[in-house]
This record gives sequence, C-alpha cells and structure tokens, in this order.
Amino acid sequence: MNILSQLKDSITIITDFICGYPLFILLIGGGMLLFVYSRAIPLRCFGRALKTLAEKHSGEGQISSFQALMTTISSTVGMGNIAGVAIAIAMGGPGTIFWMWISAIVGMSTKFFEGTLAIMYKGRDNRGEIQGGSMYIMTEGMGRQWKPLAVFFSCFALIGCLCTMQANQLTESVIAVFSLHESYGLKLVIGLVIGAIVSIVILGGISRISRIASRIAPVMVALYFLLVLVIIVMNISRLPDVFVRIVSEAFSLRAGWGALAGIAVIGARRAMYVNEAGVGTASLMHGASRNNDATREGLVAMLGPAIDSGFVCTLTAIPIIMADQYHVEGIKGLTIAMASYEYLLPGVGQYLLMITVTIFAFSTMFSYSYYGTKCFGYLFGMQRAKYYNYFYLMMLVLACVISLDTAISIMDLAFALMAFSTMFTIFCLAPKVKAEMRRARID
Repeated sequence: MNILSQLKDSITIITDFICGYPLFILLIGGGMLLFVYSRAIPLRCFGRALKTLAEKHSGEGQISSFQALMTTISSTVGMGNIAGVAIAIAMGGPGTIFWMWISAIVGMSTKFFEGTLAIMYKGRDNRGEIQGGSMYIMTEGMGRQWKPLAVFFSCFALIGCLCTMQANQLTESVIAVFSLHESYGLKLVIGLVIGAIVSIVILGGISRISRIASRIAPVMVALYFLLVLVIIVMNISRLPDVFVRIVSEAFSLRAGWGALAGIAVIGARRAMYVNEAGVGTASLMHGASRNNDATREGLVAMLGPAIDSGFVCTLTAIPIIMADQYHVEGIKGLTIAMASYEYLLPGVGQYLLMITVTIFAFSTMFSYSYYGTKCFGYLFGMQRAKYYNYFYLMMLVLACVISLDTAISIMDLAFALMAFSTMFTIFCLAPKVKAEMRRARID
C-alpha cells in the first residue's frame, strides 16, 4: 500500500468517526436544545420570517437580507441536494429522508441563532471595513482571547469551501450523459471549462456573486419543482408508497437498534452538507447584510433549511425512491439520480437532470468562493483575499480528477470541524440571543 492510499484511508477513518455519533449529537441534539430554548421559533415565527424577507432594511453591509438568503440558498441548494440525497438513500435507505426533515426543523433553530449573532457581532477587517461571520462572532462576542478558535474555524473553512463534490459530480454527469470515454485528460478539460466559467463570476466580488445568486436561486428551485411535479403526475400511483417507506424505514428495527441509529446518523450527516446549519457558512453571508436588526436577520436566515433540506431534498428523494434504482455498490450519488430520472422519464430524464445539476453546481461554486475569500482575508488580510480565488479555481480543476469518496471525506471532515467550533460559540452566546429576542418581542 503506497503513502497516498494510506493517507486516503486515514482521512476516511477519521471522517467516519467524527462525522458519526459525535456530529449527530452535536447538530441534532444541539439543534433540538436550541429549538426548545427558543420556544420552537421555527414553528411560531415561520409566517413572520416570510414577511420579514419582503421588508427593506438599512445598516452597514454590502448586500440586502434577501440577497444574503438567496446567496446562502444558492450555495446550499446544490449538488448535495441531488448527489448527497442519492448517497444518503443508497447508504441508509428511504428512512434517511425522515431524519433530513428532522434536521431541517432543528436546523432552522440553529440558523436563527447564527443569523442573529452575525448582525449582533460584526467586526472590522484590517482595512477598517465592516465584516461578519463566525470568526467575528467569536472574537467580538466572546472576547479577543478566543481568536485561536476563530483562526481554527477560518483554516478549515478554506478547505470545506472548495466545492470538491460539486466539481467532481458535475464532471461525472457530463461523462455519463454523453457516454464519453472516461480519462484523466477528459476530466482535466472539463475541469478547465468549469474553472473558466466560475472565474467570470467570482472575480467580480460579493456584489456580482449576490446579484447573480439572487436571480438564479428562485428560478432554479421553481424549475426543479416543475420537473419533479411532471414525474409525480406521470407516476402518481407510486407516490403514497414513497412517503410510507420514508416514515416506516426511518424507525425500522428489522436490523436492530444499531441499524436504526446508523440510518439516523447518515441522514443527519448528509443534511449537514445540504443545509449547513451550525457549520458557520450562513453567518459569513448574513454578516454582510445591511440589516441592522439582529433578530430580523435571524428570521430570514431561518428560512434556509426549510427550503434546502426540507423542500428541495424531498423533491430529489421522490423520484429516486419511486424508481428504486439506488441498490448499487460503492458511492455513486449522481449516477443513481441519473438512472432514476431516466427510468421515470425515458429518453429525456437524464438530460433534464443534467441541466438542473449544472445550474445547481455552478450556483454553489459561486457562493462558496465568497466564504473562502472572507476567511482567507481574515487570516492574511483582505488585500490578499483575491489570491484565494486563484487557489479556489485551481482546486476546482483538481477536484474533477480525484475519486468521489476522497472528495466527500475531505469536505465532511472540514465541515465537521467548522461545526464544532461554530456550535460551541452559539451555545456560549445563546443567552445574548435570548435577550435580543425579548427586546424584539419574539421570545
């Protein structure tokens, strides 16, 4: 066994441990505590959150609350909603979707706290400009002595925000749909094309990214809904069984309590990648909002998990479970989804899904570059932040030629370590958010 193989196996072992029960307890257990502590704010204030989204706000920042939410959604509603959901179903069966729903609800509570803290504790970069994000929440909210934690978060964000899965799976879809002969040379060419397209947007900065994302996000969700609606209408007789299987297999004890726990962990782990509640990426975007009312921004942020890991992931799960094409060897996320759509819509299914996948993947790549740039700027100065974009583009190309399991392990591990530092911060500052809720009369 060579050194690279040993390194790959080590990363997988570490990731499987950290992203197993520890991460499940942190995100689901911690999210449930925040759900109770906030007196079920996702259920109490969902309508108010929708109304808040339409309001105009003023304050220091670079983008509006609506643009912040749409850019966050454009990053979370991506490849994870298709390939990630397919991987979850292949690994744990339809029951994993139920645990994604649970993750969506508790994730809304977590996102509320993240969004609120992002406005409460903004900081200034080395150029004196107002910035927001988990690293500023840590230093401004808990004190300068917590800067090592902020540095820890920022370092792993540089890795977690590289979009390895998106680039990898987009390359896979192109090769599969057009029945191309797979080779490193072909993957490299596809990677270079992806990098060129992404560079046009991300080198324009946050204003261009948010402007494009605010236009793409609503349209891509609506088009995806219409596509799945067509599949449902054409296969309406299969729909009731889909939801029966999701609920029944979520609590199936046929294989014992260990299997049940495994299903829950798989669903939560993939939901983490989809909605990113508690990971800290949301605060990077909502911290750039011009909203000066912290709880209103929290309400806006709360809508994210309801859309991505609630609504969009369910749209993905329905065709995959209907087609029953997910019994495969190895991790083949997008391949499963492609096979399912082609089975249900012969001749056109895989092509329609590829269009969707392409839009989803690029929208995520646009937004993630901003997250990484902010963290790079925090670590090395905003005047050097542009260099991260060049590194980011180079890694997109590299991601197209590495194996999917390695890409997923690297992303999951980085996100998990970001989540541990972010959730610790949220727990420490939760009483401050509670006080802000009382001030805003939403306690």
